Amino acid sequence: MKKKQLNGSAAEVEAAFYDALNRADIEALMALWSDEDEIVCIHPGGARLIGHRAIRESWSMILEQGGLHILPSQLHETHTLMSSVHTVVEGVTAASGEPAHLLATNVYAKTPKGWRMVLHHVSVAPGPVPNEPHAQVLH
Repeated sequence: MKKKQLNGSAAEVEAAFYDALNRADIEALMALWSDEDEIVCIHPGGARLIGHRAIRESWSMILEQGGLHILPSQLHETHTLMSSVHTVVEGVTAASGEPAHLLATNVYAKTPKGWRMVLHHVSVAPGPVPNEPHAQVLH
């Protein structure tokens, strides 16, 4: 893993995260998470996992079959001095071979070691893969 990815921007940490997923590199993946015990990961349809041990175990099981081949796109970022919230569309291939997509929220915190992930939450998205982002009012 490049030092720049660990000490660079939240966007660089995010790129390193998806690179580690695609390579099934659990060590590189977990190095991108904050050292705090309150980190959270929610996989599509899964339970809320809190802490390094639970998150590492879940990713180890997911990645034991190899890389995930996720193509993140349509990044939307919201920043403060100490946090960065990213929402992305994750392009994947469904079991049927058809293109599908997931929606992910990745939250990063500025730590003494640089930007680190504190939350990764993914849900299955309905319908076809969107061509471009759009706003939808729910209320």
